[in-house]
Amino acid sequence: MESGELKTLVQMISPITQGAKLRQQDVNISAPVLADNGSLVPLGVHVQSPMTAQDHVTHLYLLSQRNPVTRMAVFHMGPWNGRAEINTRVRLAGTQAVVALARLSSGEFRYAQADIIVTESACVDAS
Repeated sequence: MESGELKTLVQMISPITQGAKLRQQDVNISAPVLADNGSLVPLGVHVQSPMTAQDHVTHLYLLSQRNPVTRMAVFHMGPWNGRAEINTRVRLAGTQAVVALARLSSGEFRYAQADIIVTESACVDAS
């Protein structure tokens, strides 16, 4: 796939979910709709989960539709976290959709998607 080409949702998540149950629920992304600079885009993700030993988020993936590397970050979680929530900054290679994908202890997945308009791209090819 060419760098900068927009991946579909299926292309982004299938290598991770591998056919497991997937629902678009219980995940909230907070991000700016417009980012002046793709080098430092603030991103917050909250997953509704009791975070108990029996029912918790085990992994939280941040996926990019356009970046050269789709999997921007992976956070390993468990009941010890108390909350399934992260706040970070990511680099984005232009306007694109960002996906937060949560893996639950049951093996199921939940996700949310946010479209972010980037006026000055990061991850620019050096050639």
